[in-house]
Formats: sequence, C-alpha cells, structure tokens
Amino acid sequence: MNFLDEKVTTYMQGLAAVDDEPVLLEMEQLAKDNNFPIIGRLCGEVLELLARSIGARRIFEMGSGYGYSAYWFSRATGPDGEIHLTDTDPDNESKAGDFLGRAGLLDPIRYHVASAFDAFDQTEGEFDIVYCDINKGDYPEAWRRGSERVRAGGLYICDNMLWSGRVADAEKDEWTRAIDETNHLAFADRRFRSTIVPTRDGVLVSLRIS
Repeated sequence: MNFLDEKVTTYMQGLAAVDDEPVLLEMEQLAKDNNFPIIGRLCGEVLELLARSIGARRIFEMGSGYGYSAYWFSRATGPDGEIHLTDTDPDNESKAGDFLGRAGLLDPIRYHVASAFDAFDQTEGEFDIVYCDINKGDYPEAWRRGSERVRAGGLYICDNMLWSGRVADAEKDEWTRAIDETNHLAFADRRFRSTIVPTRDGVLVSLRIS
C-alpha cells in the first residue's frame, strides 16, 4: 500500500527517474515480473540519504533478497564500506553479486547465505545502521537484537511498519501484532528517537542518541 496520494507518488517517482540506471531498472523489473518484495525506488532513496547523513560505513541487513536495498546503501558507503547481506537462498546471493558487480557497487558487500539472526550473531561489533526486512513475525526479536548493536548516532531502520494500514486496526493478525509491538518497542526505548516515514508501506527510522 502507498500512503501518499497517487498523483503525488507519480510525481515523486518522476523526480526519482534521474536514477534510471540499467542495473537498477533490471532489479526493479525482476521484482515486478516475479512479485518479489523490494523496498522500491522512493524508499531506496531514503535509505541512501539516511546512510549518507550519518556517514555510515558499516551496515548490517537482516533480509537482503538479491541486493536491492544494498544497492542504495552501497552508493552511500562507497567501496571502503562494509555491508553485510543475509538470505537463506544461494540463488539470491548469485543474483546480488551479478547486479551489484555490474553496477560497480560490489566492493563493500559481504553476503551471508544464512538466517538473518544466525549471521548477525556471528558478525562481531557495532554498526552504523542495522536494517530489517525479514519475516514480520520476527520483527520484535530483530529489534531486541539489532538495537543493542547500533552505535550512538547510528540508525535502526525497518520496512513495512504501517503494513498497509493494518497496524491501526482494532483486530490484528499475528504478523500485524508483531509489527505493532516493534513500533511500540522502538518508540518507548529512550536510547532512541524514532519516527515512521510514511513512504510506500512505512519505514521506521530510529536514531540512537545514547
């Protein structure tokens, strides 16, 4: 679901067309052809802008697919960054390597063919950004783990936090309850200041202040 007026979204997408690069268009067409969930162009630009704004160099993605969100993060970190991608499907690792390699964005990529939590637990240290886009039922646990390892001044970012508006419904299914719980955990955590950017399906952005 897109929460912006359709004509406003169309206008914004027209502005975003300045980023119409062949590999990016291929990645977006693959998602469209296979109904594969990606964060989309407008949210991708938000990721890059946020990463650039804090000078991010070390990023961990919980859930990466074939590298669409990493495309935007890699543009922000440059080749000397360190971006950890996770997915259990080795075919997605191969696709990500091809896409990001042809885009000239492969240097900072470290791909883990493993569950997001297993890879996260096996990767030491703090991160400038922890980004989450895994099964929604796991969102509360992702927050609990990921928020502990965001550096002061860093960001925890999570996609699908308005969930087509279902978070505001009185009756919620399991995944909606998990997303709602995560929103409340983030906003109640005094180590962070949080907001939800209502682009596409809602992006939680939590800045660690202490």
